Amino acid sequence: MKSIKHIWAKSLEIIRDNINNDKAFNTWFTSIIPLKYEDSGFTIQVPSHFFYEYLEEHYSDLIYATLKRITGQNIVLYYRVIVSKSDKKGGDTVLVSEHQTAKEKTATGTKLNKSPEVNLPTPVWNANLNSRFTFNNFFESDSNVVGRRIAQTVAENPASGKFNPLYIYGIPGVGKTHLCHAAGNRIMDLYPDKKVIYLSSHLFQVQFTDASRNNTINDFMHFYQGIDVLIIDDIHELSGKEKTQNACFNIFNHLRLIGKQIILTSDRTPKEMQGIEERLTSRFNSGALIELFPPDISLRRKILHHKVQQDGLDISEEIIDYISENVTEHIRDLEGIITSLLAHSLACNREINLDLAKRVVSKVVKLEKKPITIDQIQAVVSDYFKVDIKDIQSKSRKKEIVEARHVAMHLSKKYTSSSYSLIGSIIGKRDHATALHAYNAICDRLDTDKTFRTTMSNIESLLNR
Repeated sequence: MKSIKHIWAKSLEIIRDNINNDKAFNTWFTSIIPLKYEDSGFTIQVPSHFFYEYLEEHYSDLIYATLKRITGQNIVLYYRVIVSKSDKKGGDTVLVSEHQTAKEKTATGTKLNKSPEVNLPTPVWNANLNSRFTFNNFFESDSNVVGRRIAQTVAENPASGKFNPLYIYGIPGVGKTHLCHAAGNRIMDLYPDKKVIYLSSHLFQVQFTDASRNNTINDFMHFYQGIDVLIIDDIHELSGKEKTQNACFNIFNHLRLIGKQIILTSDRTPKEMQGIEERLTSRFNSGALIELFPPDISLRRKILHHKVQQDGLDISEEIIDYISENVTEHIRDLEGIITSLLAHSLACNREINLDLAKRVVSKVVKLEKKPITIDQIQAVVSDYFKVDIKDIQSKSRKKEIVEARHVAMHLSKKYTSSSYSLIGSIIGKRDHATALHAYNAICDRLDTDKTFRTTMSNIESLLNR
């Protein structure tokens, strides 16, 4: 039998020819590692769940057909995804998640081809937690350091009395949901016997409504009063829901009384909530109120580097810097932009460069234009006309220097709110009449000189970059 490396090398040759796109091939196939080929099962390792999902959607048919051609067998394709998960000592252990192609699941069943090192116990309790959200990938900076460390403290010793309830608030997109999932996942790791559950306020409301309709309120209350760690996201969404708030109040009191941990998130402080009963907001205020702030630039860079590495992309530091400097509020925007860059690159068969990044960013956020200054205008004009700024500000009457001086004064009036007097004073200590004359002279030339209009357009393009 041919070796697995030989089979995969031959397969890559065929796949490259069929894709006919070096960028797409390098992005999606150079990171794949062939692991095992036995009993018609072919296992490949991919670097992230994003890779698995993308390959499954776009290239699984090609991979399957290629392997069948090389081996002469009907192949069952397995993906192995390596993910990191915190162990009880705070370190990382490598766990393996495996998937079959959707095509073969229908034919062969859903039993996974697990290798001996894989340990995937059958869950006995559904905590509704997202395992991807951990403290390991919740990066710390000045904007979230207090919240992260207190959440870790709660996770390591839930319901110790210090921070119960833990109330995390901040504008959308600053990491509140990630942090409460991270706390829940750590608690599950350290205390596997505890009943931890995460849910949104909306789901809590839906469940309560269903219980009311089906006359099973007692069962609803009994279930939540038996929870060890209750995590409710977006608690402010209970606004105006009086009956649901009453149920929440009773559950809250019961859990606090018997020493159970409560973690809540919201986009505002309890006192800023409208339509929430005071007796409930007073309970929210009784624990630790922790605010998460918009990510600072160092945190934005960390998040972008992690996303790029996770998705196996090749993006320059220049692009990372541009995105981190211009996308300043929402973490989800940062991650979405990286995914959009990849999609645009593949769809248009082009490299991920700065121009592409600027276009994608402009569609996600409103870029605030920095005000143009007179000093900036002088620098651009000086560089364009190849004359020194000191010459522009001098008494020289040379034609090329006068032209540069007039252009600088005209643009200063057009792009700043400065008066003619201030413009004249800054550009060569001249009076307002000189600056006004320069402005009008340039206007006259623009009306009659097509070549000069092109010159001014070029200068303004440089100024607005």
